[in-house]
Amino acid sequence: MDGVLLVDKAAGITSAGVVRALKGRVDPRKIGHLGTLDPFATGLLPLCIGEATKVAQFLAAEDKGYTGRIRLGIETDTLDCTGRVLREGPVPAIDAGALDRLAREFRGARLQTPPMFSAVKRAGVPLYRLARRGIEVERAARPIEVHDLTLRLAGEAEIEFHVECSKGTYVRVLAAEIGHALGCGGHLTALRRVRFGAFVIQDAHPLAVLEGMPGPALPVVPVRAALGHLRELVVPSHAGPLLRRGQQDSLANLPAPQAAGEAAKVLTSAGDLVAIVHGDEARGAWRVVRILAGAPHASETPEGKLYKPHPVC
Repeated sequence: MDGVLLVDKAAGITSAGVVRALKGRVDPRKIGHLGTLDPFATGLLPLCIGEATKVAQFLAAEDKGYTGRIRLGIETDTLDCTGRVLREGPVPAIDAGALDRLAREFRGARLQTPPMFSAVKRAGVPLYRLARRGIEVERAARPIEVHDLTLRLAGEAEIEFHVECSKGTYVRVLAAEIGHALGCGGHLTALRRVRFGAFVIQDAHPLAVLEGMPGPALPVVPVRAALGHLRELVVPSHAGPLLRRGQQDSLANLPAPQAAGEAAKVLTSAGDLVAIVHGDEARGAWRVVRILAGAPHASETPEGKLYKPHPVC
């Protein structure tokens, strides 16, 4: 079994817990998740199974979409509802126009400092371990991009939001920054991931449903379809086994990379996904970065139907 399984994670379970729950149901038992969701968060959690684990890096870099709620007037040490309350204060009157203007200010490329309660490491130690000991250290700001943000009042002290953002964006930090910009502070009380690249929550299944399915019936998105955002390059059928043995002569006949560092899929003329390649900036050619084992035609689901992800709005 090779591909990506889309789970609609419930609140209260860790992302690693979802993996453990399904590990014994897949064969081979190579499985891992993309984009950790905190235990209190819900929504789309893609799991890479089998050969899909080899291409996780090409999926993890995709943009993501979230919905959620921000409680204004209360700040916590974790920036979310699981933390200890640090400060409370009054919430000013806020109108829809002010929220629209604020949302526009947060859109675009910007720098964001990771929170102390995060898995970012300092000298090999995750920051959250230091935070639990009351230690705060300097963190380097990282570039992120908020592609779209909408804010809506949901009562006197709550805001509902929808955000489309780049990899590496901490929505908890965004929620705290929005509260600070409104002059009253705030923290994240609910978070649901609704998009991960081309994957959308409508195609995901609750863990309880997946646990009730026999392993071979799990609705896995094939590797080729999961990598639909990558260009496809085709080599003759006889070149597939050669590539898998490390002989890369057939790459010289492929169209040139369109940009330095471009990633692309290499398929045989029979539709067999063989490798992932990167554009070599110095030589203007391709180099293999991942070799994939042979598999059934990857454009089909187990039922033989084409996988067509929902359009991204």
